[in-house]
Amino acid sequence: MMSDLHNYIDKRKKTDNDFSLNFDEGYQAFKIGLLLKEARKDAGITQEELALQLNTKKSAISRIENHAEDVKLSTLEKFASSLGKSLELRIY
Repeated sequence: MMSDLHNYIDKRKKTDNDFSLNFDEGYQAFKIGLLLKEARKDAGITQEELALQLNTKKSAISRIENHAEDVKLSTLEKFASSLGKSLELRIY
């Protein structure tokens, strides 16, 4: 059974061309940010602690986690490495 959100998304994709064209790209950026946030929390590290490790500001960590658009690959690698993780990139 589809949720109301899935029904809404499906309907918008069918009726709104701009929404349809931009949805998948925006959703991928959202997923990347969410994965980074979950990895940080699983590591028991705050945004502030991670920012210190990466020699940046807490606001930069927040921006990456909440708006993971146009983030450099090297930044993602440093982010993952600071959490004791590795980054894997796939092309399907």
